[in-house]
Amino acid sequence: MKAYLSYLIVFLLSFSLISCEVVGGIFKTGVWSGVILVVAVIAVVIWLLSRVFGGGRR
Repeated sequence: MKAYLSYLIVFLLSFSLISCEVVGGIFKTGVWSGVILVVAVIAVVIWLLSRVFGGGRR
């Protein structure tokens, strides 16, 4: 019975460690998605301001 308990503990610990890696990967992906989204929004705002205030007109 004691052997089954130790196997159960190892099994549960392995799943908890895997889930931590998954959560870490999701947060890393979220950070990069946020960075890309912010850069895209800033680029669109700059483009719109240049169109409104006549950037590039002769």
